[in-house]
Amino acid sequence: MELIIEMGFDSMFAAFRHRLLSIDKSRLSLLLAGFMLGNLIAVIASAYWTTPQATPVRSYYSYGLRTASNGVKLHLMSTRPDNIQLKHITTNVTTTSEFGMNGGFFWNGDLLSIAVINDKPLKGEAYDYGSGWYNIDYPKGTLVWDEVTRRFSVQVVQEAQDLKVTDRVRYWAQGGVSMSLRADDRWVGQALDEDMPAFGEPRLRSGAVFDEEQNLYMIVSDKPCTVEQFRTAVKEIVAPKRLVDGIFLDGDGSSQMRNEQVALKGDTRAVYQMMALKQR
Repeated sequence: MELIIEMGFDSMFAAFRHRLLSIDKSRLSLLLAGFMLGNLIAVIASAYWTTPQATPVRSYYSYGLRTASNGVKLHLMSTRPDNIQLKHITTNVTTTSEFGMNGGFFWNGDLLSIAVINDKPLKGEAYDYGSGWYNIDYPKGTLVWDEVTRRFSVQVVQEAQDLKVTDRVRYWAQGGVSMSLRADDRWVGQALDEDMPAFGEPRLRSGAVFDEEQNLYMIVSDKPCTVEQFRTAVKEIVAPKRLVDGIFLDGDGSSQMRNEQVALKGDTRAVYQMMALKQR
């Protein structure tokens, strides 16, 4: 009798063990399948996330074409003042390898507007006629970047030695004619005192202005316009309510600009000075 009972228990235990092993094998299969699937997903994800992505190209300037309510269209390049380098050239801006725009006035290759970097004129030596040391004939609005104070100003001077800067080896200055952007009651008189060319005639126009954050905007008109029309358009669509001041640069066929988006060659003439980007 005891033998029969023992055999019965052995049989039951064997059946239970067989069933337990079957369950464990089933679970083991599921666990193994889950592990393999997880590893496969990890490999795929790793391959996706570690694939080299295209590095965004950093731009050191921005460009836009905007139209004012008076119909004047302006080509705008904006950049930081540290990214500007004044250059002496002898060709059209669009035929250089530079990005930037025309600079001040000239005649027969002589620079008639101040164009200095750290007290050194772009062409020749200090005090040489046509070197970029002088605003010829009259004191005129000159855009000055003071690297020490990190501030722009427009100073009406006739020669570079009269410029007020913190350190004379840490600045650049570009001459032109005052825009007087925050002096609407006297800007006309000031521009005429500075001998602004073709004041009331439709001509291509160019200029350089800055805002409260010390951003620089280089500007060329799309079509001929008067000085007043150009200035009105600048005040309306270039950093509205944030502009501080600026200068008119050489105009007419000298109004030229080159960048990745546009090449404005004026009337194809050569100019002798430009405001170029160091990095673009």
